[in-house]
Amino acid sequence: MKTVNLLVAIVFICMSCNCQKNLVSSSMPKTTVLEYEAYSRGSYWKTTVQNQMLSVIKKRDALPVVTKISDADWKEIVDLHKNINLKGLGGLKAPSEKRFYDGAAIANFKVISEGTTYQTPDFDGGFPNTEIEKIVNKLADLAEKQ
Repeated sequence: MKTVNLLVAIVFICMSCNCQKNLVSSSMPKTTVLEYEAYSRGSYWKTTVQNQMLSVIKKRDALPVVTKISDADWKEIVDLHKNINLKGLGGLKAPSEKRFYDGAAIANFKVISEGTTYQTPDFDGGFPNTEIEKIVNKLADLAEKQ
């Protein structure tokens, strides 16, 4: 009888571990950081996302305001993240050049994953390349709500 109980306990433990593994693999790795930053002479904005937490800094030298991202918003961010070609971020072209004459803030988007940083060249704040437009706008929308 002890042997049967032991076998049943081992089966339940293995099944439990497998469920945890599947849950983790369907989301972004915990070490992945998404960062959107826009700045000009008179303004600064930095939005960081990691582990379903949103951190927003709206002024230089200000402390970040940190909030938890809702499950629905987190799922959308994870899905958008999966569609990004990380190795192609460095080659994206900015669709406009307003930042050259103070017509827009200077912005960039960065993904830090598994110790490697993937970053776009600078682009006009509010006018990202179409490849990253959806995720940048999602991060900006979440930050605006804060």
